[in-house]
Amino acid sequence: MRLLHVSGAHRLVAPLTRGLGVILTFHRVRPAVHDSFAPNAGLEISPPFLDLLLHHLRAQGYAILSLDDALDVVRSARRHAQPFAVLSFDDGYRDLVDHALPILERHRAPFIAYLTPGFADRSARLWWLELEESIRRLSHVDITVAQRRIVSRCASPQEKQAAFTEIYWAIRDGDEAALLAVVADLSARAGVDAREIATHGCLGWDAIRSLAQHGLATIGAHSLSHPRLARLDAAAARREMAGSRARIREETGVTPRHFCYPVGDRTSAGRREFDLAAELGFESAVTTRPGLIFPEHRAHLQALPRLSVNGRFQSLAALDVLLSGAPFALLNRGRRVAA
Repeated sequence: MRLLHVSGAHRLVAPLTRGLGVILTFHRVRPAVHDSFAPNAGLEISPPFLDLLLHHLRAQGYAILSLDDALDVVRSARRHAQPFAVLSFDDGYRDLVDHALPILERHRAPFIAYLTPGFADRSARLWWLELEESIRRLSHVDITVAQRRIVSRCASPQEKQAAFTEIYWAIRDGDEAALLAVVADLSARAGVDAREIATHGCLGWDAIRSLAQHGLATIGAHSLSHPRLARLDAAAARREMAGSRARIREETGVTPRHFCYPVGDRTSAGRREFDLAAELGFESAVTTRPGLIFPEHRAHLQALPRLSVNGRFQSLAALDVLLSGAPFALLNRGRRVAA
């Protein structure tokens, strides 16, 4: 990234590597929280940066399109007069309405919100936020993950970050039940209320119903409870995918036509999940595999890549390097589709 930025080489190859456009991934949009222990900071950007980013996209010649309009471009296999950018927001955080929506309205920027009904119901767990809050409150951790004992002092922010990182990746290696059990154990020790985290952090159904009627919004499904679908058996994965669409339709009257795989990396969604999304009739489904959109993706609409706007790097210079497609051309060894 640094070499491309300094050399400017990404600008030279962009006409070949930029493709038709990009689907941008956002999670939380809220005022900056200056906390020395912020392990989930990569999932957050500030409202001023979102405003700056939207100005910048249009200044760079991007058309901000709804997902449906962007898919029309992909299906037509004809390059649009402008490269497109689709704005996608995962999970259904309150910040989308409280902080992002006024900016999106000001820019007249369409977007898609991928919603998890379990967060709106307060029955599913934002385990990554539970883990963060638990370690914030604890001064010492002694826990077993898959027969591996993890003992960590958690007094300083640096120690807390190290403990979070070690536990996070240890539980990511296991199945969903084990992951949730470990986080529940830590939450119990720290006095963290999982339901309260969902209530405080995520939109309820009244707000979602209002959002579903907004002229700029498209509503997508993001599973019932946000599990890594590839870690479930086929029947359970199907229930999560189909059930999220049914639950959103029941509450809002809107039937989601697009799906977002929770976590969405190669260990969380693969060929089986892509085939399930197509079988269930979703017109598209997005991953978190990094990449831009090319005409060849018309044959892989249930395995679309996205570009995550990382809160640790709120930099237009870094964004420009990524939007050029050059890093992904190198990462994927020249393959346009890595589905």
